[in-house]
Amino acid sequence: MFIHFGMFFSMLIITGSMLAQEPWSLEDCINHALEQNIQIKQQKLGVDVAKENLLQSKANRFPSFNANASHNYSYGRSIDPFTNEFVTETVRSNSFGVSSGVTLFSGFQIWNTIRQGEIDLQASVYDVEAMQNDISMAVASAYLQILFNKELLEIARSQLEVTRQQVERTARLVEAGSLPRGSLLNIEAQAATEEMQLVDAENRLEMAYLDLVQLLDLEEMEGFEIEVPEIAILPDDELDKSPMQIYAEAVNLQPDVRSAELRVASAEKEVKIAKGGRSPMLRMSGSYGTGYSEGSLEPVFTGEYTDPELIGATESGEPVFGFPSPVIDSRIIPFSDQLEENLSRSIGFQLSIPIFNNFQTRASIGRSRIALENARLSNQLVRDHLFKTIQQAHADAKGALKRYMATEKNVVALEESFRYTEQRFNVGMVNTLEYNDAKNRLSQAQSDLLQAKYEFVFRVKILDFYLGKPLTI
Repeated sequence: MFIHFGMFFSMLIITGSMLAQEPWSLEDCINHALEQNIQIKQQKLGVDVAKENLLQSKANRFPSFNANASHNYSYGRSIDPFTNEFVTETVRSNSFGVSSGVTLFSGFQIWNTIRQGEIDLQASVYDVEAMQNDISMAVASAYLQILFNKELLEIARSQLEVTRQQVERTARLVEAGSLPRGSLLNIEAQAATEEMQLVDAENRLEMAYLDLVQLLDLEEMEGFEIEVPEIAILPDDELDKSPMQIYAEAVNLQPDVRSAELRVASAEKEVKIAKGGRSPMLRMSGSYGTGYSEGSLEPVFTGEYTDPELIGATESGEPVFGFPSPVIDSRIIPFSDQLEENLSRSIGFQLSIPIFNNFQTRASIGRSRIALENARLSNQLVRDHLFKTIQQAHADAKGALKRYMATEKNVVALEESFRYTEQRFNVGMVNTLEYNDAKNRLSQAQSDLLQAKYEFVFRVKILDFYLGKPLTI
C-alpha cells in the first residue's frame, strides 16, 4: 500500500512539474499580471471609495432620524427638568426622544453632488482600465525583450560553434606546419571573445526574464518559460494610416482620455456646488420625546386623620372642636404615568440666508474654478501625450521597418561574403584577422536586424493597442 501511495505521490510531483514547465503565452502573462498586480488592486480600491462617496451623496437626500436617551443624577440645589422647581436632594431623571431633519433646498448642492459622484465613479473605472493598459504594455515590452534576447543568444551560440570548429581546424593545420602559430592564437582569442559575448547574452536573457517575472509578481523564476512564436515582418495596415487618422480613432477608445474628460465634468459640478453656497438653505426638523424625574411628586392620602382641634366654645362654655383633617403624604409619580404626561412634540422650519461669511463662499468658488481650469489643461495634456505617443510610435515603426529591410539585405550580402571568406580562410588565402573581421561584421548585422525587427513589432503593437486591438503575437 505504501509503495502504491509513493508511486501516486511521485506522479503528482511529476505532473505538477510538467505543468510548471508549460510555457506562458503573451496572453497568459497579461491576464496573470492584470489579476495579481498590486497597483491595479490599489486602483480598484479607488473605485470602491467612489462608490461609497456616491452612496453617501445619495443618502443626503433623505431625512435623518436619531434616537436619544439619558440617565442623570442631580446633586445639591438644582432645577428639576420636568417640574421646573428647585430641589436640593439627589434627583434621578431620564429622558427619551427621537428627532428627524431633512434639507428641503440648498441651492441644488445635493443634486450636483450626486451627479459629481456618478461622474467620479465612472472616471475611477476608466482609471483602472488605463492602469491595466499600462501594465499590459509593460508586460508586452518585457515579453518581446525576452524573445529578442533569445534570438541574440542563438546567434551568439551559432557564432561560437563556428569559431570553435575553426579553432580545431587551425590547430590541426598549425601542427601540420601549414599555418603559423599566430593564426591559432588569433582564432583562439576570437573564440574567447565570443564565449564572453555568449555569457553576456545569457545574462541579458536572464535579466529580461527577471523583469517579466517581477511584472507578473511571481515568487520564483525557476521553471518559468515563455512561448516563442514565429514572427514575420510585413508592413501592417496601420502604417498606411497617418498618425492623425490613428489618433482620431484612438482618442475615443483610450480610457485615460475618457477619464480626463470626466474629470473636467466633475470639476464643472464642483463649481456649481460651490455656487450653491450663495443660496438660502431651508430645513425642516421635528422631535418627539418624554421623560421621568424623581422630583415629580403627587399627594397621597395615608388613611389617617389628625386629632380634632379646638376651634372655640359655645355660650354655655362648652368647647367646640373642628373636623379631623386627613393626613396627606406625597409620592413619586409612577414611571409610566410620567412618560405619558411628559410627552412633547415639535416641528419647525429653519431658513438660513448667507449674507456675509468672511468670503468663504467666494474663496470656495474661486478654488473650484481654478480646479476646473486645471482639469481642462490636464485633459488637453492627456490628448497631446496620446497624439505624440502615436506619432512617435508611427515614426519609429516606419524607421524600424526601413532599417530592417536595409539590414536584411546587408545580412544576406554579409552571409555570402563570410562564406566566401571562410572558404578562402580554409585554404590559407585569408588570415585570421580578415576572417574574424568578416565574422564580426556579420554578427553585428544580425544583431542590428533583430533589433530593427523587434522595434518594428513593438511599435506596431502599440498602434494596434491604441486602435482597440488586443495585444497578441
